[in-house]
This record gives sequence, structure tokens and C-alpha cells, in this order.
Amino acid sequence: MSMDLPIGFRFAGVRGGLKKAAEKKDLTLIVSETPAVAAGVYTQNLVVAAPVVLCRSKTPSDNIRAVVVNSGNANACTGVRGTQDALSMCDLTAAALSKHFPGQSISGQNILVMSTGVIGRFLPMDKVQAGIELATRQLSSGQAAFLDASDGILTTDKGRKVTTRSCQLGGRNVRIAGMAKGAGMIGPNMATMLCCVVTDAPLSTSQAQRLLQMAADRSFNNISVEGHTSTNDTMVLLANGQAGGAVLNVQEETEFAKHLLAMCIELAKQIPADGEGATHLIAVKVTWANSEADARKIAYEVARSNLVKCAILGADPNWGRIVSAVGYAGVPLDASKISLKVNGISLFLLGEPVDFDAPVASAAIRDQFETQIDLSVGDGPGACTHWTSDLTHEYVQFNSEYTT
Repeated sequence: MSMDLPIGFRFAGVRGGLKKAAEKKDLTLIVSETPAVAAGVYTQNLVVAAPVVLCRSKTPSDNIRAVVVNSGNANACTGVRGTQDALSMCDLTAAALSKHFPGQSISGQNILVMSTGVIGRFLPMDKVQAGIELATRQLSSGQAAFLDASDGILTTDKGRKVTTRSCQLGGRNVRIAGMAKGAGMIGPNMATMLCCVVTDAPLSTSQAQRLLQMAADRSFNNISVEGHTSTNDTMVLLANGQAGGAVLNVQEETEFAKHLLAMCIELAKQIPADGEGATHLIAVKVTWANSEADARKIAYEVARSNLVKCAILGADPNWGRIVSAVGYAGVPLDASKISLKVNGISLFLLGEPVDFDAPVASAAIRDQFETQIDLSVGDGPGACTHWTSDLTHEYVQFNSEYTT
């Protein structure tokens, strides 16, 4: 797979020894060769990890040089020492990059930090420091380095989650690349996920923050596995402007936003598709709600229902579980206007059951990895799609033994 990566960025992913598995990469550097505009969106959990607090205080910014990420340890619920360790990761990265880019002034304030892994354990800072120094020596702008970096942020993921886009804006070729991680402890607003998007587009700080928030609202804020919102969710956008030219105008921004959103949806869907044992990716699409907010609530309630998840696992077209979940979403609606299709097969129409071939409907679920649940709930303008996974035996067993 050939990847058209943004210019002016370097990447590295190394084994620092934070994970037990000897072959697992666990420290990543994403570096802009010049000061970059940075924006961020973060978990809405009130219990947050030290790196989240630190990144929130630094974004948006027009002077970020790097993101340092460790996996295997969340540095969450670690008190004063956790805060000091997050600050130290930034300072250590700045010191290493200052040697790598002689003559450039780089401080800890120019570095963002992310951590992911088990909650409540202190970082082994000697290993973190060695990993940062090793990663700095291996920094490269090539595809192999980008993929190494994407591996270094993973925890329980089955594999890396990456994507790229390119587009012509005002006669210049603009590139966007993203990497993400996440498979379990996934709830909306956001989820147990990290994501870093880099682009060589010239963006202002206000543009970057607005565009990132819009993309997150329609992608990472619309995924779940079990609805458990993490302490560490972080999504950042770095834009170094190396594609050239002035800051994007309104028309160019609109086109860029389309590509950014498409990329974020692609990355976001890969998270519940991974789902720590998932056998189905479930897309719950709600249309004709009174508002987007209502559609979002309905889609989420259907997606987080364990009964719905189990029905999809068993390829059971038990539409009553889906329709009843619509009813307790807490939004006003007329039950006589609800219609439901699963993988294109009508099961419920305008408040009444539909005769359908149950074995055919079951096979349509069983034989496809992605299950599409389409719900029409009224005659309003609201629409939303939420992605989730089925609830499998493997998922339950894995998460019952996670730290033991």
C-alpha cells in the first residue's frame, strides 16, 4: 500500500520496554520539522489522565513541534507524580529534538503528550527516556517510519489503524494522514482511543480547532463498544503549512473538511470493527428525527443495547429489541412513524410489523461483517450514524482477565 504522506513530518515507533511482550513497540514520536498549528479534542470523562490535562492547556496553538506517545501505561489516576511524568516526557522530547535539529529552539511547551494502557500505574521513566532518545535517532519521513509510529500507539488492537488522503486546493497538493488506536473501553464523547492527524495544509489555529471538532463530532464521537468512556481519549491535529500558500479560504476549507471527515470516519469505524473479538461492525443510522441531537441519542441507545448486540452476534433478526431501544432514548417521537430495516430488509414499517423471511434475514446478518440498521423515526431533519460492535464471548473473557 503506497501512502502519500504530508511533507515536513518525521515519524518513529520503537520498543521502549513499557510492554511485557518483547516484540511490541510502545513509544512513538510524530515530529514537524517546523512549528505547526495544533488543535485537540479530548475525553469528556471528569476523571482524566495527566497527559489530557497537559494537552488541553496547550491547544489550540501555533507552535507545536511534536507529539510523544507511550502505550502500555495510561498515566491516569497517578496524582502529582503523574503530572510530573507527563511534563518530563515533554521536556525529554524537547531536549532530544534540540540535538536532532541543532540551532532550533524547542522547549517542553512545544510538545504534546499522549499515554494509553492500564490505569493507576506509574510510568517507568528510565525506560520512557531511553525510548524517546531511541525514537529520535530513528526519525524518518518515509512510509515505514509512519507505520512504525502507528504500531507504537496500540494496546489491545489487533492491528494498526491508518489512512491517508490528498486533494488539490487552490492549485496546491494537500496531504492528510492519520493514525488511531482503540478496541475496547469505547464510549462516545470520545472513546478509549488516541488519534493523531497530520497535514501540510496551511490552517489558522481557529480553523484547525473548528475543523477537528466538527470531524470528531461525526466520527469518533459516534462510536462505542460497551459505552465505557476512557480517561485518556485524545485526538490532535497538526498542520505545518508546508504545502505552501496562504491559509485556506472558505471554499478551500470546505473541501478540506470533506476529506478530513471522510478520513476520520474511516479511522473511527476501524475501532469498533476491531472490538476485542468483534464478529460484526454495526452501523445504526437514524433519519427523520426532530433534530440531529435526537437522532444521536436514539442511535446511541440502540448501539449500546446489549440485547441488540447479542442479537447481531447470533444473527437473530429480533427487531423488537431495536424498536424498544428507540422508545427509551428519552426523545419525543410518534411510535406510528418508526420504520426499521436491517441490511436492506424491512422488518417494521410505520409502527407495525412486516412479514419477512426470517432465515433470509438471519443469513443477511450472519454472512456480512457490517450490519446496517436503518431507522426512520419521524419527519424531521435530524440524522446520525453511530458505529458499534456485537457482544462476543471473546470480548467478555478478554476483559474479565485484562490485568490478571
